[in-house]
Amino acid sequence: MPEGPSNAELAHRIEAMRIDLKEDFRELVSLLEKKVSTERYEIERRSRDDVHDQIIERIAAIEAAREKEKEDARQANQKVEDQRRADRRLIFSALVAPVLMLLLTLYLTSQGAGS
Repeated sequence: MPEGPSNAELAHRIEAMRIDLKEDFRELVSLLEKKVSTERYEIERRSRDDVHDQIIERIAAIEAAREKEKEDARQANQKVEDQRRADRRLIFSALVAPVLMLLLTLYLTSQGAGS
């Protein structure tokens, strides 16, 4: 009895290995075709980075505009409050102070006339 496989058996095994190897190479080629080149990857990465930087700049501009709006609103409120204070002083000096002066004059007149 022969101890090893026959020549036909060896040929069959070699043919099966060759077919498996051929299929593996086809799969490898298809994977390599799908692979992105380093140059293209770098171009796409730079493009993404540029878009990212532009978005960050837009966000910063929007935030700056919001802060400016808040500051403008605060200044407008401060102006309104200052105007109200000025109006109160004007009302006091135009209406209340003369009435108080008239009452003081009448009181002093009555005190002077009664003495």
